[in-house]
Amino acid sequence: MSWQVHLPALVVSVPLLGAFISIAMVKPRLRNLWFATILVATTVLAFLMWRYVAINGTLVYVMGGERWNLTLPSGMTLPIRIIMEVDAFGAFMALAGSIATLASGLFSVRFLDRVNDGNKFVALFFLLFAGMLGLEVTGDFFNFFVFLEIASVASFGLIAFWRDRPEAIEASFKYAVLSTFVALIFLIGVGILYGVYGTLNMAAIAKNMQVGFLEKLALVLFIVSLAMKSGAVPLHMWEPDAYGQAPAGVSCFLVVVGQASLYGMFRIAFSVYGQAFEGNVLAWVIIVLGLLSMFIGVIMAVIQKEAKRLMAYHCISQTGYMLMGIGLGLLALSSSQAMSEYGFTAMKGGIFHIINNAMYKGLLFLTAGSLFYATGTTNLNKLGGLARKMPYTTFMFAVAAAAIAGLPPFNGFVSKLLIYESSFVVHPFLAVVAMVTSILTLASFVKVFQSGFLGPSRDNLNNVREVPLSMVVGMMVLCVMIISLSLMPNWVLANLIEPAARDLVNQASYIQAVMGSGL
Repeated sequence: MSWQVHLPALVVSVPLLGAFISIAMVKPRLRNLWFATILVATTVLAFLMWRYVAINGTLVYVMGGERWNLTLPSGMTLPIRIIMEVDAFGAFMALAGSIATLASGLFSVRFLDRVNDGNKFVALFFLLFAGMLGLEVTGDFFNFFVFLEIASVASFGLIAFWRDRPEAIEASFKYAVLSTFVALIFLIGVGILYGVYGTLNMAAIAKNMQVGFLEKLALVLFIVSLAMKSGAVPLHMWEPDAYGQAPAGVSCFLVVVGQASLYGMFRIAFSVYGQAFEGNVLAWVIIVLGLLSMFIGVIMAVIQKEAKRLMAYHCISQTGYMLMGIGLGLLALSSSQAMSEYGFTAMKGGIFHIINNAMYKGLLFLTAGSLFYATGTTNLNKLGGLARKMPYTTFMFAVAAAAIAGLPPFNGFVSKLLIYESSFVVHPFLAVVAMVTSILTLASFVKVFQSGFLGPSRDNLNNVREVPLSMVVGMMVLCVMIISLSLMPNWVLANLIEPAARDLVNQASYIQAVMGSGL
């Protein structure tokens, strides 16, 4: 047996190990080295896992044994033990999240020099990393709930890390209340399915799925809880405060943590319910959530004066593109062959937008963190003329702003174009909302660029300099990824996006990987 079959366990256990050991670190320099080492190691493991799945197909890993299916006297076969199931979609999500986490961690190394609780920050950071990756590799509902809780608890501490600021404590408290409610309703949904099917394994439930009242009720609970966790309108009230008050590296990290909740929503909709759910109600619910998130998020962003809060509202807006793309794909499952082709195009756009958003939205938060590190504020009314003093930050902000606005030839243009053309087939109104959102996105970031980087320098900013090298390197990781995704869209679509979309749609393959083997 190749050691690579253990990769799903390793990508979770390595950051967990990093969290426990980091608490005992005495010297800051040794802690920072440990921080960077675990980040790089986990990202490499995530890449190797994606590569293994790309070559060999879905990877199933069982904790505590080689066999995982138990045949009851009645003849019914059920999976037992803790099972991790990683297909191309899960591996893609883990890889994209790991790259963004690596960048946010490298950016945060210098930040640790300004705090007295650096060991606690690193431990919480690694716990959040493990929770996020666990969400994307688990194959059963209960462990999804466990990893959701691990990520939530770690987030509470990271959001409130500036505990001398009342606003940070308030933001963390709001997030804690919301996360508790999310966990409760998600667990009720899990309990409903367990009561009906007697198992928590997603593939086993999907194989025996018969959609009745209880299954629909569980689905409503899952959609509401995960939409709330990902910051979709109208369940977005916590996001501007949490993203705005957290350290910049944490804000970047929270972007991909939110996408892990979207992953759970998409996994449940396609792999667990899939073809068993007749009708288009679920698809239209997701599409409407996407439309509301896009438009309301960008409208609120345009009027903001504080850079991080502006970017937080854009997180809500960009989540809408992902929801609409995947919703259109779900709508196409029960439609004609022509519509199915456009639906698959929409899904490719939505999945492509996931990695695009992780890169450019993460980079925008890091550039905002650079502004705060250098000037002590992210209030646009107190900034100006920083392009001459912070050239690296200025360049990377411009790249990220062009990408999120969907300007060609940047990567955001490719994913949005796929969503535009497929949504237009369903109804032109959908495409109009998506394009208007992009125009307003461009307008808001032109405002940020003009207010913060152009114009005359303010007297109170005369001594501002570029941020330290480690922070520039963190931003550069994401900037290089944006440029690479922009220069090689065909390769990315063929090797990253299409395999992920195919595996997400292929419910039979997801079921077969667990239920057809391991006997």
